[in-house]
Amino acid sequence: MATQSIVVYCGSSPGTNPIYKEIAVELGEKMAARNIRLIYGGGGFGLMGNVADAVLQNDGEVTGVIPNFLADLEVAHNTLTELHFVETMHERKYKMVQLAKGVIALPGGYGTLDELFEILAWRQLKLFDGPICIINVDGYYDLMLLQLDRMVTDGFLKEENRALLSVASSVEEALKLTESYWDNIT
Repeated sequence: MATQSIVVYCGSSPGTNPIYKEIAVELGEKMAARNIRLIYGGGGFGLMGNVADAVLQNDGEVTGVIPNFLADLEVAHNTLTELHFVETMHERKYKMVQLAKGVIALPGGYGTLDELFEILAWRQLKLFDGPICIINVDGYYDLMLLQLDRMVTDGFLKEENRALLSVASSVEEALKLTESYWDNIT
């Protein structure tokens, strides 16, 4: 049985750079090796499917949470350890975070950014108390990070709230940052 759990936000498509899939697979493999349960959106395609498959192929545990209306559209992954069906996207995001002790984001689109910024807002408001980290593979999040810095400079984001987002350049670094956070709160 897994000792910890991490929500992974990422694309339901693979993207155009093969390194994205490599990172998703590596994250899944290393989560399984560390006995960390994957909590994710429940889809079977793209980076979502890659990370889930890698956890499962390495005898790890995976919990998916998918809205009923997306189950067919995203084709729900049917071989997960556990799969929850919910009615809305909001319920999906809330359920995933309820089940997890941390968040890691890989590259993705609007959905990934929506989830990432919502959990950062929840952390800022103390509605979630866990580490939040992005894996900035191949500079994917460089421009977003510049925007966050601009928000601080222009007085819309406090430095301490900007610091709620950890940035890793590798899977290993992201997992170490997450585990270090856990170690410091227990």
